[in-house]
Amino acid sequence: MSARIGGGGIGIWLVTGMGLGLMRPAPGTWGSLPPVALAMLLAFAGTDPRHIDMALAAMGLVFGLSCLVWGELAEKSFGRKDPGAVVADEVAGQSLALMWLPWSGNNARIIATCAIAFFAFRLFDIVKPPPARGWQRFPGGLGILIDDLVAGLYALVATQILVRVLW
Repeated sequence: MSARIGGGGIGIWLVTGMGLGLMRPAPGTWGSLPPVALAMLLAFAGTDPRHIDMALAAMGLVFGLSCLVWGELAEKSFGRKDPGAVVADEVAGQSLALMWLPWSGNNARIIATCAIAFFAFRLFDIVKPPPARGWQRFPGGLGILIDDLVAGLYALVATQILVRVLW
């Protein structure tokens, strides 16, 4: 791993999801946790759902853009395409999966909502249904990011259906 990304470490810090991508096992699972923690904390605090969505959108945007900006350099530094340590794409995809959810209700409902979104995203990220898998062929950061955004979109739909049927 090289600290050259971002010229001083900010790039590597962002593409590795604040270092979570360096954790083992399952770095993608670790990298999916920050948006879940953010949504859960804000929902527990009684934050307006629109503000939760804005915070998740900001988080997804920051990490998605970091993937686009530093993705190719990360691939060179880690010596492979879409390296496991790069989890900014998971942060962005998981942020998408948590958008526009009904955050009112008791803490058990908030926890269950976050769990459904988390497991739906991880499932779609691992399985990579079409067209997600095929789009990984794009070069650099776009190839790293796009399959996770597609997985996030699938998880968003699945979570919306499950949560709205259950609650």
